[in-house]
Amino acid sequence: MDPSHPRRRPKSPKAQATRTCALDLGAVRVGVAIDDELGLYAHPRGVLDGRDIPALLRNLVALAKEEGIGRFLVGLPLDMKGGEGDAARKARALAQRIADATGRDVELVDERLSTVQARRALAASEVHGKKARARIDEASAVTVLQAWLDARHA
Repeated sequence: MDPSHPRRRPKSPKAQATRTCALDLGAVRVGVAIDDELGLYAHPRGVLDGRDIPALLRNLVALAKEEGIGRFLVGLPLDMKGGEGDAARKARALAQRIADATGRDVELVDERLSTVQARRALAASEVHGKKARARIDEASAVTVLQAWLDARHA
């Protein structure tokens, strides 16, 4: 071994878990977005089935391990006045289950207007109709994550 190059110690799994994953929770589909290694840009990662919660949790555990996810952002559906209804209570409960299952930090993020912004972004990319409906959940997750990343770097 070359003495001029120090040996690197392997990082613990906790130390490697630095990426952030945003989830747009839906009754049928859960949109997924993950930031890049620099934590600057959000990238769509498809959707997961939101109907089978145990399977969803298993998929999120695997995703956290594979991608080095240290934090999940869960969209909190508030009304336009900032109040919480039934959907927000369900999101809070599922966020707790995600935290318990993955052992990762989970942060609730106001998702008001994220779907509107996602629809606009898809339209600007000339994605319409069935293709837009199929991608709206992941586009909403990207919108939530990118807003969160931008606020951290402002």
